[in-house]
Amino acid sequence: MTQTVSVPLWLLLLILVFAGVTFASHFLFPSVRWFFRRRMEKAVARLNQRLTRPIQPFKLARRYDMIQRLVYDPEVTAAVFEEARSEGIPENVAFERATRYAREIVPSFSATMYFTIGARLSAWLTKLLYHVRIGAFDRDKIEKIHPDASVVFVINHRSNMDYVLITYLTSTAGTVSYAVGEWARVWPLSGLIRMMGAYFIRRKSLGPLYRKVLSRYVKFAVEGGETQAIFPEGGLSLDGTIGAPKLGLLSYIITAAKESGREVIFVPVSLNYDRVLEDRVLIDARVSGKRRFRAPIWKVLWGVGAYLVQMLTFRFKGFGTAAVEFGEPTSLWSIKDDTPEAVAELLMARISSNTPLVPVPLVARALLGGQRDRLALVRDVESMVASLVEKGAKAPSRTAAKMVTDALELLEVRGLVTEDGQKLVVAPEAEKILSFYSASISHYFNALAA
Repeated sequence: MTQTVSVPLWLLLLILVFAGVTFASHFLFPSVRWFFRRRMEKAVARLNQRLTRPIQPFKLARRYDMIQRLVYDPEVTAAVFEEARSEGIPENVAFERATRYAREIVPSFSATMYFTIGARLSAWLTKLLYHVRIGAFDRDKIEKIHPDASVVFVINHRSNMDYVLITYLTSTAGTVSYAVGEWARVWPLSGLIRMMGAYFIRRKSLGPLYRKVLSRYVKFAVEGGETQAIFPEGGLSLDGTIGAPKLGLLSYIITAAKESGREVIFVPVSLNYDRVLEDRVLIDARVSGKRRFRAPIWKVLWGVGAYLVQMLTFRFKGFGTAAVEFGEPTSLWSIKDDTPEAVAELLMARISSNTPLVPVPLVARALLGGQRDRLALVRDVESMVASLVEKGAKAPSRTAAKMVTDALELLEVRGLVTEDGQKLVVAPEAEKILSFYSASISHYFNALAA
């Protein structure tokens, strides 16, 4: 037992590595995890004292535990058996498929990431790029919502900046969990988004098993009082208009509320921008007819580089206004017809009726109408605003003259409009971009015409 054994150096190193890993996994890692989890729980307890809507225990559950709870849910298990039977595959294969779906959907929320990095970064980026204007926002009504209720912000989807803007505006009240699409399932972005509490959904359903796993996760989130944000249009608007709602996620939330008895409060949120960061990409996607779109990486790097140069030389003036209107919080229980179709129609109508009037869409509409004189442009914008306000739209805070000045400055910087003496000259390629922005408020004028 005491004799010397000779082994190659590589084998000795391998044995030491395995021994170190075994020691760490059995003795060190559990203690380290417990230590940091205790620190995290104390930090969250302090944080909850200043939040209007404290972080719920559901959000703090370990990701592994949530995945296990999801895949062993009785309804998911039944769906696994049905998947195996209908496709003629072994049950363990169907179970592994459900586990893969659960891992894809379930986030790994980090309060540290959300409040020390995410919230601060979203505030810095929003203020850097836009002048944020918030309409009448009754904070008292939000604060009076029962702490056990599940709040759902229902938002029209104009830009990927929507996530950043809403996170910035709501970070002092609590956390928001977003349903994000496949665009975000790219490393390392996916890990960061999961740590911010977002959960991934696939726009094209993979079948009954995937839908069941997703619907059960949504039910757990509603039962846990999670504050969520959804974009019922299902994707970014390619033409600038507010699109028809897709009912999948909304129907899961309504069903979960009915099954659990948890009150759900819907808060419609209307967004509009003077400049949508991805406008050219969205317009090109509409022209090509391909919903899957990605900006070439060289274009992204070129654009970012150009803006960095402008910032360093103090020439960057931002992208104008990002305007937000928070609608009346509405309990699901107060809606007489609580079918997904009726609820979606009600919420989208409120989003449309609250769409902010910002300078570029108004000026774009006047320019598309053939107006080329600055003074006449001011009169057109003034007339449009007066007509819309009379029909219930929210009045902008700026005068027509100020809005025309601000909008033309933004359009001139992009080379879409130039001034030749007293006349405005619109670039040939500008019409499709002006149409994109004008479409964001076109529903107001369609209603006037009707």
